[in-house]
Amino acid sequence: MIAFSEFSKRFGRVTAVDSLTFGVERGEVVALLGPNGSGKTTTIRAAAGLIHPSAGKVTVGQPGRSAIDAAAREVCSFLPQRVAFPDALTGREVIDFYCALRGRSANRAAEVLRMTGLNGSSDRAVGTYSGGMAQRLGLAVAMLPDSPVLLLDEPTAALDPDGLCAFYGLIEARRRAGHTVLFSSHQMGDVERLADRFAVLIAGRLVATLTTQELTARLADRGVMKVTLDRRPPELLAQVRRIAPASVWAADQLVVPAPAASRMAVLEIIRESAATILGLTAEEGRLDTLYRDMVEVHRHA
Repeated sequence: MIAFSEFSKRFGRVTAVDSLTFGVERGEVVALLGPNGSGKTTTIRAAAGLIHPSAGKVTVGQPGRSAIDAAAREVCSFLPQRVAFPDALTGREVIDFYCALRGRSANRAAEVLRMTGLNGSSDRAVGTYSGGMAQRLGLAVAMLPDSPVLLLDEPTAALDPDGLCAFYGLIEARRRAGHTVLFSSHQMGDVERLADRFAVLIAGRLVATLTTQELTARLADRGVMKVTLDRRPPELLAQVRRIAPASVWAADQLVVPAPAASRMAVLEIIRESAATILGLTAEEGRLDTLYRDMVEVHRHA
């Protein structure tokens, strides 16, 4: 549904995106991650047909058409990072205006206001809205045409917990309907909750793509087990380090950073020692930590 083929975009001497080759399939939700200035917004705007490639191409839909063609834009809805609407209009008037542009019914207007949790505030002037409410209104506008391709640039940046719940529900409904969603985010919770895959952009280049299964495996490899013992047998740490070299004592706790399979082997060593296990906790690696590590590695590559 969305395909980038050697896509590059330059603004003067600045290369915002460099030779991006990447695709998003029908019914797939994909997140773009990356630090500020990494090319996420440029990538999404190119898919929306708002930016012409400096090189390569971007196609949207089935069959794929150039994103800058009107036929491709007809199958897309786009939510920019920052939304702005006339302060004097009410939320309902904004939705009615876009309904007229898109040729949608009044029933659809009421539906999207309800889906985004704005129906109770739709008769208030937009100038009285908080940043989160304005973002919900932007989501409502993006949802109006029920397009098969949804492009969202930092959609949750200003949302409160209720707005987040509404947003998550909207995206899950899109996935069930077989629609395609490409969104950017700095919120790791959004990625873990929603994305089938995520792609990391750094300095305009794609440095990694991971499916949820691959992410789970990566995080399991970065897990940590903490075992509280009644004593510290002299040779125990050396034996454990043969399996998990980064293991250390922290007071009466043995801290073991290791994949799940290695942690099981460590427990066997502990059971064979003279120590008694008083407590045990284990946690998998965190996506935010993995992401930061990936960014640092590629920044210094």
